[in-house]
Amino acid sequence: MSAARAVVFAYHDVGVRCLRTLLSGGVEVPLVVTVPDDPHETQWYASVAATARDYGLRVVAPADANTAGLEQTVTALQPDFLFSFYYRAMLGAPLLRAARRGALNMHGSLLPKYRGRAPVNWAILRGESATGATLHYMVARADAGDIVDAQAVPILIDDDARDVFAKVTVAAELVLARQLPALLAGSAPRRPQPLLAGEYFGRRRPEDGRIDWTRPALEIHNLVRAVAPPFPGAFALVGGHRWEIHRTRLSPRPAPPGDAQLFAADGGCFLGCGDGRSLALLAAADDGGPIDLAALAARLDRGTLPLA
Repeated sequence: MSAARAVVFAYHDVGVRCLRTLLSGGVEVPLVVTVPDDPHETQWYASVAATARDYGLRVVAPADANTAGLEQTVTALQPDFLFSFYYRAMLGAPLLRAARRGALNMHGSLLPKYRGRAPVNWAILRGESATGATLHYMVARADAGDIVDAQAVPILIDDDARDVFAKVTVAAELVLARQLPALLAGSAPRRPQPLLAGEYFGRRRPEDGRIDWTRPALEIHNLVRAVAPPFPGAFALVGGHRWEIHRTRLSPRPAPPGDAQLFAADGGCFLGCGDGRSLALLAAADDGGPIDLAALAARLDRGTLPLA
Protein backbone atom coordinates (compact mmCIF):
# COMPACT_ATOMS: atom_id res chain seq x y z
CA MET A 1 0.00 0.00 0.00
CA SER A 2 1.44 3.38 -0.99
CA ALA A 3 2.04 6.09 1.59
CA ALA A 4 -0.53 8.82 2.11
CA ARG A 5 0.32 12.04 0.31
CA ALA A 6 -0.09 15.49 1.85
CA VAL A 7 0.54 19.00 0.58
CA VAL A 8 1.61 21.14 3.52
CA PHE A 9 1.05 24.87 3.95
CA ALA A 10 3.19 25.92 6.90
CA TYR A 11 5.12 28.64 8.70
CA HIS A 12 6.69 29.32 12.08
CA ASP A 13 7.67 26.81 14.81
CA VAL A 14 4.32 25.00 14.63
CA GLY A 15 4.84 24.54 10.89
CA VAL A 16 8.30 23.06 11.38
CA ARG A 17 7.33 20.65 14.15
CA CYS A 18 4.15 19.47 12.44
CA LEU A 19 5.91 19.00 9.09
CA ARG A 20 8.50 16.85 10.82
CA THR A 21 5.71 14.91 12.56
CA LEU A 22 4.14 14.05 9.21
CA LEU A 23 7.46 12.91 7.79
CA SER A 24 8.17 10.84 10.90
CA GLY A 25 4.78 9.20 10.44
CA GLY A 26 5.62 8.09 6.91
CA VAL A 27 3.50 10.65 5.06
CA GLU A 28 4.75 11.57 1.58
CA VAL A 29 4.99 15.36 1.18
CA PRO A 30 5.39 16.28 -2.52
CA LEU A 31 5.06 20.02 -1.90
CA VAL A 32 5.53 22.47 0.98
CA VAL A 33 4.04 25.94 0.63
CA THR A 34 5.35 28.57 3.02
CA VAL A 35 5.33 32.35 3.43
CA PRO A 36 7.92 34.84 2.18
CA ASP A 37 9.84 36.25 5.14
CA ASP A 38 8.89 39.80 6.12
CA PRO A 39 12.07 41.94 6.28
CA HIS A 40 10.37 44.17 8.86
CA GLU A 41 9.65 41.27 11.25
CA THR A 42 12.07 39.79 13.78
CA GLN A 43 12.70 36.20 12.69
CA TRP A 44 12.76 34.54 16.12
CA TYR A 45 11.16 31.29 14.98
CA ALA A 46 12.29 28.28 12.96
CA SER A 47 12.19 28.28 9.15
CA VAL A 48 9.79 25.96 7.34
CA ALA A 49 11.64 26.61 4.06
CA ALA A 50 14.98 25.58 5.56
CA THR A 51 13.44 22.47 7.12
CA ALA A 52 11.81 21.44 3.83
CA ARG A 53 15.08 21.89 1.94
CA ASP A 54 16.92 19.88 4.60
CA TYR A 55 14.56 16.97 3.87
CA GLY A 56 14.91 17.43 0.10
CA LEU A 57 11.30 18.52 -0.30
CA ARG A 58 10.00 20.83 -2.98
CA VAL A 59 9.16 24.18 -1.38
CA VAL A 60 7.56 27.36 -2.74
CA ALA A 61 6.75 30.67 -1.06
CA PRO A 62 4.17 32.51 -3.17
CA ALA A 63 2.89 35.95 -2.23
CA ASP A 64 -0.64 34.55 -2.64
CA ALA A 65 -1.53 30.88 -2.30
CA ASN A 66 -5.00 31.25 -3.81
CA THR A 67 -4.00 31.52 -7.45
CA ALA A 68 -5.11 29.40 -10.36
CA GLY A 69 -1.54 28.28 -10.95
CA LEU A 70 -0.95 26.94 -7.45
CA GLU A 71 -4.45 25.46 -7.30
CA GLN A 72 -3.70 23.52 -10.49
CA THR A 73 -0.33 22.39 -9.14
CA VAL A 74 -1.83 21.12 -5.89
CA THR A 75 -4.74 19.40 -7.65
CA ALA A 76 -2.35 17.64 -10.06
CA LEU A 77 -0.44 16.18 -7.10
CA GLN A 78 -3.63 14.37 -6.01
CA PRO A 79 -2.95 14.71 -2.29
CA ASP A 80 -4.89 12.63 0.19
CA PHE A 81 -4.62 15.44 2.72
CA LEU A 82 -3.90 19.12 2.80
CA PHE A 83 -2.54 20.50 6.06
CA SER A 84 -2.21 24.10 7.19
CA PHE A 85 0.19 24.61 10.10
CA TYR A 86 0.29 28.28 11.07
CA TYR A 87 0.17 29.32 7.43
CA ARG A 88 -0.61 33.03 7.31
CA ALA A 89 -3.57 33.04 4.93
CA MET A 90 -6.89 31.31 4.56
CA LEU A 91 -7.01 28.71 1.82
CA GLY A 92 -9.79 28.98 -0.72
CA ALA A 93 -12.30 26.33 -1.72
CA PRO A 94 -10.39 25.09 -4.82
CA LEU A 95 -7.38 24.24 -2.65
CA LEU A 96 -9.53 22.58 0.02
CA ARG A 97 -11.28 20.47 -2.61
CA ALA A 98 -7.94 19.20 -3.91
CA ALA A 99 -7.49 17.08 -0.77
CA ARG A 100 -9.19 13.76 -1.45
CA ARG A 101 -9.49 12.76 2.21
CA GLY A 102 -9.64 16.11 3.94
CA ALA A 103 -8.02 19.47 4.56
CA LEU A 104 -6.99 20.15 8.16
CA ASN A 105 -5.62 23.11 10.10
CA MET A 106 -3.73 23.36 13.39
CA HIS A 107 -4.97 26.37 15.36
CA GLY A 108 -3.19 27.84 18.39
CA SER A 109 -6.07 27.88 20.84
CA LEU A 110 -8.67 25.59 22.34
CA LEU A 111 -11.40 26.05 19.75
CA PRO A 112 -14.05 27.38 19.64
CA LYS A 113 -12.30 29.99 21.82
CA TYR A 114 -9.97 32.50 20.16
CA ARG A 115 -10.78 31.84 16.54
CA GLY A 116 -8.96 34.09 14.10
CA ARG A 117 -5.68 35.95 14.41
CA ALA A 118 -3.03 36.04 17.17
CA PRO A 119 -4.76 33.51 19.45
CA VAL A 120 -1.81 33.17 21.87
CA ASN A 121 -1.50 36.93 22.33
CA TRP A 122 -5.23 37.39 22.82
CA ALA A 123 -5.48 34.56 25.37
CA ILE A 124 -2.74 36.16 27.51
CA LEU A 125 -4.21 39.64 27.11
CA ARG A 126 -7.57 38.42 28.37
CA GLY A 127 -6.05 36.72 31.39
CA GLU A 128 -6.63 33.08 30.46
CA SER A 129 -4.97 30.43 32.63
CA ALA A 130 -4.83 27.89 29.79
CA THR A 131 -4.81 27.65 26.02
CA GLY A 132 -3.65 24.98 23.60
CA ALA A 133 -3.68 23.66 20.04
CA THR A 134 -6.64 22.29 18.09
CA LEU A 135 -6.57 20.13 14.96
CA HIS A 136 -9.70 20.73 12.88
CA TYR A 137 -11.04 20.38 9.37
CA MET A 138 -10.99 23.50 7.22
CA VAL A 139 -14.14 25.02 5.78
CA ALA A 140 -14.86 28.33 4.06
CA ARG A 141 -15.29 30.09 7.41
CA ALA A 142 -12.12 30.67 9.46
CA ASP A 143 -11.40 28.14 12.23
CA ALA A 144 -14.95 26.81 12.09
CA GLY A 145 -14.65 23.21 10.89
CA ASP A 146 -15.13 19.94 12.76
CA ILE A 147 -12.62 19.27 15.53
CA VAL A 148 -10.41 16.18 15.51
CA ASP A 149 -8.50 16.72 18.77
CA ALA A 150 -7.02 19.37 21.06
CA GLN A 151 -4.32 19.60 23.71
CA ALA A 152 -4.40 22.13 26.56
CA VAL A 153 -1.36 23.84 28.09
CA PRO A 154 -1.19 26.15 31.12
CA ILE A 155 -0.56 29.88 30.99
CA LEU A 156 1.33 30.88 34.14
CA ILE A 157 0.89 34.35 35.61
CA ASP A 158 4.29 35.57 34.39
CA ASP A 159 4.42 33.70 31.06
CA ASP A 160 4.87 35.98 28.08
CA ALA A 161 3.73 35.28 24.53
CA ARG A 162 6.95 33.55 23.54
CA ASP A 163 6.74 31.24 26.58
CA VAL A 164 3.17 30.29 25.71
CA PHE A 165 3.91 29.91 22.02
CA ALA A 166 6.59 27.35 22.87
CA LYS A 167 4.02 25.37 24.85
CA VAL A 168 1.45 25.61 22.06
CA THR A 169 4.07 24.32 19.59
CA VAL A 170 4.56 21.21 21.74
CA ALA A 171 0.78 20.83 22.09
CA ALA A 172 0.41 20.98 18.30
CA GLU A 173 3.03 18.28 17.82
CA LEU A 174 1.37 16.08 20.44
CA VAL A 175 -2.08 16.43 18.86
CA LEU A 176 -0.86 15.64 15.37
CA ALA A 177 1.30 12.70 16.48
CA ARG A 178 -1.58 11.33 18.52
CA GLN A 179 -4.14 11.51 15.70
CA LEU A 180 -2.01 10.89 12.61
CA PRO A 181 -2.36 7.07 12.68
CA ALA A 182 -6.15 7.41 12.93
CA LEU A 183 -6.24 10.03 10.17
CA LEU A 184 -4.30 7.72 7.88
CA ALA A 185 -6.56 4.80 8.81
CA GLY A 186 -9.73 6.84 8.26
CA SER A 187 -10.84 6.44 11.86
CA ALA A 188 -9.99 9.81 13.43
CA PRO A 189 -12.71 11.42 15.55
CA ARG A 190 -14.63 14.31 14.10
CA ARG A 191 -17.04 16.43 16.12
CA PRO A 192 -18.90 19.56 15.04
CA GLN A 193 -17.56 22.76 16.52
CA PRO A 194 -19.96 25.01 18.43
CA LEU A 195 -19.30 28.56 17.22
CA LEU A 196 -19.38 30.84 20.25
CA ALA A 197 -20.31 34.50 19.87
CA GLY A 198 -17.50 36.96 20.57
CA GLU A 199 -14.70 34.43 20.06
CA TYR A 200 -13.37 35.65 16.72
CA PHE A 201 -10.33 37.91 17.10
CA GLY A 202 -8.53 40.07 14.56
CA ARG A 203 -4.92 40.97 13.92
CA ARG A 204 -3.20 43.07 16.59
CA ARG A 205 -1.36 46.26 15.59
CA PRO A 206 1.72 47.81 17.23
CA GLU A 207 -0.35 50.78 18.39
CA ASP A 208 -2.57 48.42 20.38
CA GLY A 209 0.34 48.13 22.84
CA ARG A 210 -0.21 51.59 24.35
CA ILE A 211 -0.67 51.31 28.14
CA ASP A 212 -3.64 52.98 29.80
CA TRP A 213 -2.48 53.62 33.37
CA THR A 214 -6.05 54.03 34.61
CA ARG A 215 -6.53 50.28 34.14
CA PRO A 216 -5.94 47.70 36.92
CA ALA A 217 -2.45 46.33 37.52
CA LEU A 218 -3.35 42.81 36.38
CA GLU A 219 -4.79 44.08 33.10
CA ILE A 220 -1.66 46.11 32.39
CA HIS A 221 0.56 43.15 33.33
CA ASN A 222 -1.38 40.97 30.89
CA LEU A 223 -0.88 43.50 28.10
CA VAL A 224 2.87 43.72 28.78
CA ARG A 225 3.40 39.97 28.62
CA ALA A 226 1.00 39.47 25.68
CA VAL A 227 3.07 41.74 23.43
CA ALA A 228 6.56 41.44 24.99
CA PRO A 229 9.52 41.09 22.59
CA PRO A 230 9.87 39.64 20.01
CA PHE A 231 6.40 41.13 19.50
CA PRO A 232 6.10 44.93 19.13
CA GLY A 233 5.83 45.56 22.89
CA ALA A 234 3.75 47.61 25.32
CA PHE A 235 4.70 51.27 25.51
CA ALA A 236 4.01 54.48 27.41
CA LEU A 237 5.44 57.88 28.20
CA VAL A 238 7.63 57.80 31.31
CA GLY A 239 8.79 61.20 32.42
CA GLY A 240 7.75 62.51 29.01
CA HIS A 241 9.84 59.98 27.07
CA ARG A 242 8.58 56.97 25.14
CA TRP A 243 9.50 53.71 26.84
CA GLU A 244 8.80 50.12 25.89
CA ILE A 245 7.75 48.16 28.94
CA HIS A 246 9.09 44.64 28.38
CA ARG A 247 8.59 42.79 31.66
CA THR A 248 6.58 43.38 34.83
CA ARG A 249 5.43 41.43 37.87
CA LEU A 250 2.44 41.93 40.15
CA SER A 251 3.45 43.54 43.43
CA PRO A 252 1.69 43.83 46.79
CA ARG A 253 3.15 47.32 47.13
CA PRO A 254 0.44 50.02 46.94
CA ALA A 255 0.77 52.76 44.37
CA PRO A 256 1.22 56.35 45.53
CA PRO A 257 -2.02 58.36 45.50
CA GLY A 258 -2.77 60.67 42.59
CA ASP A 259 -1.78 60.36 38.95
CA ALA A 260 0.09 57.27 37.73
CA GLN A 261 3.81 57.42 38.36
CA LEU A 262 6.99 55.38 38.35
CA PHE A 263 8.50 55.26 41.81
CA ALA A 264 11.46 53.59 43.51
CA ALA A 265 11.45 51.40 46.62
CA ASP A 266 13.87 48.86 48.10
CA GLY A 267 16.25 49.26 45.18
CA GLY A 268 13.62 48.55 42.52
CA CYS A 269 11.29 50.47 40.21
CA PHE A 270 7.50 50.22 40.41
CA LEU A 271 4.63 51.38 38.22
CA GLY A 272 1.48 52.78 39.82
CA CYS A 273 -1.76 51.53 38.26
CA GLY A 274 -5.37 52.64 38.24
CA ASP A 275 -6.62 50.26 40.93
CA GLY A 276 -4.12 51.51 43.53
CA ARG A 277 -1.83 48.52 43.03
CA SER A 278 1.62 48.56 41.49
CA LEU A 279 3.74 46.49 39.13
CA ALA A 280 7.41 45.78 39.67
CA LEU A 281 9.21 46.96 36.54
CA LEU A 282 11.74 44.29 35.53
CA ALA A 283 12.76 45.31 32.01
CA ALA A 284 12.25 48.37 29.83
CA ALA A 285 13.91 50.22 26.97
CA ASP A 286 13.90 53.64 25.37
CA ASP A 287 15.39 54.95 22.13
CA GLY A 288 18.87 54.46 23.58
CA GLY A 289 18.35 50.78 24.41
CA PRO A 290 17.73 48.84 27.66
CA ILE A 291 17.27 50.97 30.76
CA ASP A 292 19.40 50.31 33.85
CA LEU A 293 16.55 50.11 36.34
CA ALA A 294 18.77 49.63 39.41
CA ALA A 295 20.64 52.83 38.57
CA LEU A 296 17.35 54.60 37.92
CA ALA A 297 15.98 53.49 41.28
CA ALA A 298 19.09 54.82 43.01
CA ARG A 299 18.77 58.17 41.22
CA LEU A 300 15.07 58.53 41.97
CA ASP A 301 15.48 57.98 45.71
CA ARG A 302 12.24 59.58 46.91
CA GLY A 303 11.29 61.13 43.56
CA THR A 304 8.93 59.85 40.87
CA LEU A 305 8.40 60.04 37.12
CA PRO A 306 4.92 60.66 35.67
CA LEU A 307 3.33 57.96 33.53
CA ALA A 308 1.19 58.78 30.54
